[in-house]
Amino acid sequence: MTDHIYKHIELTGSSPIGSDQAVQNAITKAHQTVKNMHWFEVVESRGYIDNGKVQHWQVTIKVGFRVD
Repeated sequence: MTDHIYKHIELTGSSPIGSDQAVQNAITKAHQTVKNMHWFEVVESRGYIDNGKVQHWQVTIKVGFRVD
């Protein structure tokens, strides 16, 4: 069995739709340059309120990927 080495990065995604979409946006964008992503962990979420309504979500995640 080969030993695997992992690294993680922190990303913040945003979306007016919701927190799940904010996470997906961050992962989709990172996938363009970061290969071998395997897991994510939500470390922070926040939103923007305007006129008494949630208008925008921001979610910070840690993403783990395998180093070749």
